[in-house]
Amino acid sequence: MDTIDVNITHRVNEILASWGSDANGLPTEKAWQALAHCAPDQPVTLVNFFKMREHAAYPKSYAGGDTEITGNEAFQRYANVSMPSLEKVGGRFLLVAPFGETFIGAEEDWDLVAIGSYPNPSTLLALFELEEYRGAYLHRIAACADQKVSLCFG
Repeated sequence: MDTIDVNITHRVNEILASWGSDANGLPTEKAWQALAHCAPDQPVTLVNFFKMREHAAYPKSYAGGDTEITGNEAFQRYANVSMPSLEKVGGRFLLVAPFGETFIGAEEDWDLVAIGSYPNPSTLLALFELEEYRGAYLHRIAACADQKVSLCFG
């Protein structure tokens, strides 16, 4: 992870300019920059942990339909777009399942775990470059009371 792909760096900068970072459940700039330091053929995996809100929390400016729904319902709106979008760009889900129990380490309380695999950093960036994915991300933010996403290489 010590080379910098200029094309990836440019794409990361475009995503940062468009999406922002480290607010409202978005990756940090440091996480984005870690992708720019990957080899172009380096597989990337995201391990997602989600805790849903009882009631979805849409911004007042959202005018996209019924907002009086549960966090689970809002997350399903996100999943209806994100799952086919991930496959469209060449990624795949290794696991989507309810969280069971912390097996080793500090106790954690999550509702859902999703593990997405991408053949390379470019594929992950392509997901964030899809307009339909960007539009659906609002539902993820409205749905989640908390989330943790680990970026893994290999």
